[in-house]
Amino acid sequence: MKLSGKAWKFGTDIDTDAIIPARYLNTSDPKELAKHCMEDADPEFPQKVSPGDIIVAETNFGCGSSREHAPIAIKAAGVSCVVAASFARIFYRNAFNMGLLILESPEASTDIVTGDELEIDLTAGTIFNKSRNLHYKAQPVPVFMQELVAAGGLIPYVMKRLSSSE
Repeated sequence: MKLSGKAWKFGTDIDTDAIIPARYLNTSDPKELAKHCMEDADPEFPQKVSPGDIIVAETNFGCGSSREHAPIAIKAAGVSCVVAASFARIFYRNAFNMGLLILESPEASTDIVTGDELEIDLTAGTIFNKSRNLHYKAQPVPVFMQELVAAGGLIPYVMKRLSSSE
């Protein structure tokens, strides 16, 4: 599986309040959440991001509360993947459960800048920075986790499995 898109760079300790501010948690509608994704970190992000784009951050992305709204907002905004040096554990699990692909790559997270054009090969576990002709290694995503993302998250994955076993 390959992805490509423009990078949007964020720093360290991007918490779930920066991803989707608490003032918008009165809804769980993905389209509504997408309108406010990352707006406290970059107020123009929801208008600038394009389908397939990639968020790149440094360490501890998704720290803070355990709300599932954060990966839902990112995915609904059209982001295909988040690359970071590390993720908060609860965000890591929520991301895959909601069908959002995430990759850990400390080297890529410090080197990539906003605007770089990236190509990600999940099978090989590589990130290619097309803008600067640089390659980075990422932690490979286990096949099961890729299947969760491809299905759209844990619930669609389980529903598909249940219907195929009948």
